[in-house]
Amino acid sequence: MDIRPDETIADAIRRAATLLTLSGIDEPLRDSRLLAGAALGAGQATLIARETTRIGQDASSVFSRLVRRRMNREPVSRILGQHGFWKDELLIAPGVLDPRADTETLVEAVLDYVPERLLSTPAILDLGTGSGAILCALLREFPKAAALGIDVSPAACALARRNLERLKLTDRAEIREGGWEDFNEGKWNIIVSNPPYIESGEISALDPEVRLWDPATALDGGPDGLGAYRSLAPLVSNLLAPGGLVFLEVGFNQSETVPHILAMAGLLVKEVRRDLGGNPRVVIAAA
Repeated sequence: MDIRPDETIADAIRRAATLLTLSGIDEPLRDSRLLAGAALGAGQATLIARETTRIGQDASSVFSRLVRRRMNREPVSRILGQHGFWKDELLIAPGVLDPRADTETLVEAVLDYVPERLLSTPAILDLGTGSGAILCALLREFPKAAALGIDVSPAACALARRNLERLKLTDRAEIREGGWEDFNEGKWNIIVSNPPYIESGEISALDPEVRLWDPATALDGGPDGLGAYRSLAPLVSNLLAPGGLVFLEVGFNQSETVPHILAMAGLLVKEVRRDLGGNPRVVIAAA
């Protein structure tokens, strides 16, 4: 059911929220307001101020199309083409993982662990950089750092470069296309990664917003979800500078197995950091 042009903005948002509720959307009113803002080219404060104004023909048509996309379980961030992460709005694109708020736990862990003496000159390596979300956040926090992001996906590399350019960080970062298995250059103070860690058999049970829209290569960690960590552990052990630290995002049920894999590669596990939901999220280890 399309939004009518003679409806007020407030009524259009309420009806869109009803449609999204019937489609099983978790936060229908929030999503409706965001999509209405996109259709009208207006911020949330403007929507409130104009809520008794008729939405009009052009905006109602655009809003209807956006609502239909969300009813098909396309994430709002993908509809809008951007997603807030850390302190910035990052561009997102088809074929690239949509960054999650839980991944900000990794950024917070780096800021907590990196000693003051490294703040001026850390060298940061991001293995499987995706959209560049982690890399961009860390470069913002370490204004003198240099960084390298590696990803096997051409689409991810292109998007990461766009985000670095958008945030004016390209002078301190390089994005390189390729698999991390073949990388063996330099010594790094900080290594970060959000690798695929979902068990192959669990992919089909994920929410449609993830299963239908995120690339399987960024989700599928193999039969037990640990394939990427087995690959990363010896690589990271070789690449860390003396005193360097590695920060790996993990699944909620991997807080014992991933530390064991890292320890077997000669790394000293320091902590498993929990996210705001209380789930184990980041394993921190040292050379």
